[in-house]
Amino acid sequence: MRRKLAAGNWKMNGTGDSLTEIEALAAAYPAPGVDILICPPATLIGRAAGKGIALGGQDCHAATNGAHTGNLSADMLRDAGATSVIVGHSERRTDHGETDATVCAKAQAGLAAGLDVIICVGETLAEREAGQTLDVIATQMDGSIPDGIDGARVVLAYEPVWAIGTGLVPDTAQIAEVHSAMRARLTDRFGADTGDAVRLLYGGSVKPGNAAEIFAVADVDGALVGGASLKAADFGGIIDALEAGA
Repeated sequence: MRRKLAAGNWKMNGTGDSLTEIEALAAAYPAPGVDILICPPATLIGRAAGKGIALGGQDCHAATNGAHTGNLSADMLRDAGATSVIVGHSERRTDHGETDATVCAKAQAGLAAGLDVIICVGETLAEREAGQTLDVIATQMDGSIPDGIDGARVVLAYEPVWAIGTGLVPDTAQIAEVHSAMRARLTDRFGADTGDAVRLLYGGSVKPGNAAEIFAVADVDGALVGGASLKAADFGGIIDALEAGA
């Protein structure tokens, strides 16, 4: 059985004062029935390490070191206390022009450094309205996921770009269609054992009020949460919903 995962992506939010939210989360879930991960700004990873919550980076460079001003390698993230890294988030793909090949290289770097990787895929509103959702997801998966993966160390997050931060959420039938197609493509490429081991997260305006309905969908193994993960109380409602269905 795949263990459920509640992952929080703080994006460009949080200073030292925000560490109290991680401490509150650790106090509320000393022995959670699901995996909990917080991906804070890189400036907080070192200070958040050891507080009882697993930590991840929001991005990494594909190189292990070198003349890449302003970037962080996967080794640096692990050294700071991270156990995972997000790659291919739609905001990275859009704001920084990251291609599937770039995302794949970053995923390979994360795995090589001993980090688990969360690889993000998702369609824009124009692509959904044009009926291209499954084709877009398939193309991104083929180009962004490295060959020869260990399914237990790779997480795939479906984040419809048009639903991130907008309050809009696909209905459960739409989520089920995409997650089913993702599972089938993983199995076709990597085989049944590996394809079934990869956890599939839904990301896109997940909140305590809609989490239970989303988590009831087949092949939804958790969530990649943005704004609702910034406060322990809000994220706790999502964790509770995930634990209830685990």
